[in-house]
Amino acid sequence: MPTFLLISRHTPENCPMNNEKKRKANLAYFAKWDAWSKKYKVKMVGAWSVSNEHVTFLVIEAPSLEAFQKLRMEPEARAVAATETIEIKMVVNKEEIMKMLRQTK
Repeated sequence: MPTFLLISRHTPENCPMNNEKKRKANLAYFAKWDAWSKKYKVKMVGAWSVSNEHVTFLVIEAPSLEAFQKLRMEPEARAVAATETIEIKMVVNKEEIMKMLRQTK
């Protein structure tokens, strides 16, 4: 199952702690996760924030790139992304790396 790392950055002016519109958008985004988990068969492995740097890290497992992209096109996801710079990386875990290392000759 593909795993995606999202690194989101926003300005202090767009911080959900300081900006009511952004706070509502973020709350709506996270409120949708149960529905999205069922609809797209995705799983949020974890979410972390470095508050003083205005950076958030999300790790999401999805059955395919297509499912992940459809999730990202949901209105609540787009509303959050509108005021952020987001890097998306497909990542592999330690077990997958070890498997690849063992298969390499």
